[in-house]
Amino acid sequence: MPDVLWVLSHVAWYDVVDILLVTTVFYLLFTLAQGTQAVQLLRGMVLVILALFLMSQVLPFRGFSWLIRSALPALLIAIPVIFQPELRRALERLGRTGRLLARRQLEEAVERVVNEVVRAAGRLSSVHHGALIVLERETGLQDFVDTGVAINADVKTELLQTIFHPNTALHDKATIIRDGRIVAASCMLPATDNPEYRGMGTRHRAAVGLTEGSDALVVVVSEETGAISIAHNGRLMRRIDASRLRQVLLAFLEHRLGGGDWTERV
Repeated sequence: MPDVLWVLSHVAWYDVVDILLVTTVFYLLFTLAQGTQAVQLLRGMVLVILALFLMSQVLPFRGFSWLIRSALPALLIAIPVIFQPELRRALERLGRTGRLLARRQLEEAVERVVNEVVRAAGRLSSVHHGALIVLERETGLQDFVDTGVAINADVKTELLQTIFHPNTALHDKATIIRDGRIVAASCMLPATDNPEYRGMGTRHRAAVGLTEGSDALVVVVSEETGAISIAHNGRLMRRIDASRLRQVLLAFLEHRLGGGDWTERV
């Protein structure tokens, strides 16, 4: 017992860290090799290295100890060659981690745009300023963009409020958002011929008409009632609050994270 206490008294904090680092390296090696044919080879190599090291320390053979110390660097060089498939798999995992980080950036960019649109819709609704906000998805809307006035600006609540203010020249038609940017305002949209929406206003019929031929999302704010609606796939979800609008937009836009240039807007 006194010998054990003497040993522990001479152990510094960096010795503990050193042991933990070595343990972590061996744990990672076994984790990478688990489930492959290399796991048995790795275990065998570890046992051989440990046995040779102990023999070189215990036995009074200077020549043998020198041989072991000289051979260990060669074994370390041989490890990348022997475990090439496992190391390649580890690098692929790191690559997947990078993609996860990139996806997280995309999600943050989409959420930022959605928050700005939802905030703008809420403010426009409170003052009964009509609005027609289009969010492009997979189907290109360049033909409709060309009918409007180019903007090419970040999506901001204040900018959307200004565009749809009744005294501005751009308020009367649609604003189109593509890849996290407002690309154009005052864009002409096709009105639906569906008799179900015949009695509605021009904005609502244009929102439904665009979504009948594309996968776009269209947010509509009624000038008469201030009610917020959202159109998709030729259908209109009417009188939704800001919380519900945010949920719907995120649910649809998150399916598009693999395409577009959202990463350039982060």
